[in-house]
Amino acid sequence: MNRTIVFDPLIPVPLLWALLALGAVMLGFAIWRGMRGWPLRGLAMAVLLTALVNPALQEEDRKPLSDIILAVVDDSSSQKLADRAAQTETALAALSRAVAALDNTELRITRFADGAEDAGSLAMTALAEAVAAEPRARIAGAVIITDGQVHDAGLAPSLPAPVHVLLTGKRADWDRRLVITDAPAFAIIGEEFILKLRIEDQGAAPALGREAEITIAVDADAPVSFSVPINTDLELPVTLPHGGQNVLQFSVAPVAGELTDRNNAAVVQINGVRDRLRVLLVSGEPHAGERVWRNLLKSDAAVDLVHFTILRPPEKQDGVSVDELALIAFPTRELFVEKIDEFDLIIFDRYRMRGILPLEYLDNVVSYVRGGGTLLVAAGPEFGAVDSLWRSPLAEILPVAPTAQVIEEPFRPALTDLGRRHPVTEGLEALAPQGGWGRWFRLAEVELLRGQVAMSGPGDRPLLVLDRVDKGRVAVLASDQAWLWGRGFEGGGPQLELLKRLAHWMLKEPELEEEALMASLTGDVLHLTRRSIKPEPPGALTITAPDGTQTQLTLPQTSPGRFETDWKAPELGLYRLAQDDLTRVVAVGPAAPREFVETLASADILQPVVDTVEGGILPLEDGFPSLRPVRENRPAAGRGWLGYIPRGAYVTEDLRVSPLVPGWLLLALAAGLAVAAWLAEGPARAKRV
Repeated sequence: MNRTIVFDPLIPVPLLWALLALGAVMLGFAIWRGMRGWPLRGLAMAVLLTALVNPALQEEDRKPLSDIILAVVDDSSSQKLADRAAQTETALAALSRAVAALDNTELRITRFADGAEDAGSLAMTALAEAVAAEPRARIAGAVIITDGQVHDAGLAPSLPAPVHVLLTGKRADWDRRLVITDAPAFAIIGEEFILKLRIEDQGAAPALGREAEITIAVDADAPVSFSVPINTDLELPVTLPHGGQNVLQFSVAPVAGELTDRNNAAVVQINGVRDRLRVLLVSGEPHAGERVWRNLLKSDAAVDLVHFTILRPPEKQDGVSVDELALIAFPTRELFVEKIDEFDLIIFDRYRMRGILPLEYLDNVVSYVRGGGTLLVAAGPEFGAVDSLWRSPLAEILPVAPTAQVIEEPFRPALTDLGRRHPVTEGLEALAPQGGWGRWFRLAEVELLRGQVAMSGPGDRPLLVLDRVDKGRVAVLASDQAWLWGRGFEGGGPQLELLKRLAHWMLKEPELEEEALMASLTGDVLHLTRRSIKPEPPGALTITAPDGTQTQLTLPQTSPGRFETDWKAPELGLYRLAQDDLTRVVAVGPAAPREFVETLASADILQPVVDTVEGGILPLEDGFPSLRPVRENRPAAGRGWLGYIPRGAYVTEDLRVSPLVPGWLLLALAAGLAVAAWLAEGPARAKRV
């Protein structure tokens, strides 16, 4: 029970102060006049003011509440290293016994694991949630059992009691880790760039030598190993082999005694891009589609176009002297001998063999293609003539042979069954305007020698033929009427999309390979895509997780030649995909999750948090500390002990208020004092009279 005196004035407080001031003035006047009853008058006024203040006795029946000590337990991945899990459970059991031995004190336990999407250890978030779940007036302290590697220290909540940290781990712990210190997100294909990395030994590392072996692999290629110095910043020159996503894998062999090998690997995903696409366009004679080709290529700022065109063939006799034509001599030798390997794509558009380009120049084009170059032939009626490119050294790499027939009739280009599956032409039918693609009116009839027919003309004759020649690629478009689509004739057609895909396929972009296994990542969900031009469906997809477990999936077909599904990755790390003879690697999050970036137990991160509330950080390796009560704003930790603040919280179950002195008694007392004062001053009044 608790008793207190409360006041409930019968009149407004300002009026009460005014009466007090008036009474003080009157009392001062009585003293000044020398009135003998002024003490009694002062007492009478005091009693009257007391009655107006209305004092009362308040009695409360209180039920005491227990103090609460919060225990926040770190169950994240780094806490499973070495014997930290056992340390944690032993410390929690000791804390439970220590709190149970205290009077009127309870323990509230909150556990937390790894944060979602590799957010790491969110100890402060867990502490804030634990504080929010309890009345602040009852919280006597908080104890966090962790290795100190938390990733939300800036979100520490405000507490009315000290926060302590019991640190797991040992001083003898050490770990080796691989750190990528600088890596670009994009790089130009074929150009060297510098990737910076470092191999570090942290903690009480033993003397294991000054070098370590690092293994490097690009995509699914065979790994290569090197010996590199430890604890030294390394600069690694890298050249990307292809466009699109390039996955570079780095790993260091695990060493006996280190805490974990999860941070001995790193994955860098770099997108390979081309600086500029260098195209050589060779036009044999002026025609309606020539400018369409030129405008199409010049409209792309990423394309460097060199256009070699024959405006005045040798057989043209117009009587104009050569020295009056004012034309600059075209650097054919420089283009076809010295710098031919600098081009990404060579296009022959209705070119005739007129002796302008020597045969050895075309031999260079053949060598260029076999060495990895790309060639596109846009054929017209000249392809079946005696001066056709087929009559040149290019014949050995062309996938078709002319029949000397030219089909002159309206037709709508169509996709073949293979073309509906081929990445160059897949889905183009969906881009057709209402009523279908616009018609073409001419086709150079060719005989298929090898390669893939993606589009056909009248009578299922080959229209677009794709082929691989050694390391290079060749495409033949057996019509010079593609420009009709570009100009929107009868609604036109997807000329830009077709030629863009064709160029990217010829440039070996991975996304446009006929047989491709692709994976894109959204959060922890892999979108798996298999593209195939084979008539039979691909086999099962094998997914190897970072821990070595394997999962097999059968991808459903979503469109001709395309098989897709979504798969949720169970953990972060590097996944290897294998299907038939295709392999691919994809990183879900970092190869080493955030929990394993720093693995040594450390008080550095949490020290500022506990300092603000006079808390302490004690290593569990030194034993479990004792608990002591302390007062507010006093140090709450010392050698071998942790403090808590007894809160003395309670809940009021009953409340009674009664007058301290009856009102009639106060009035009677005030009246008696006033009469006594009058009587005491009677002789003085009589004398004055």
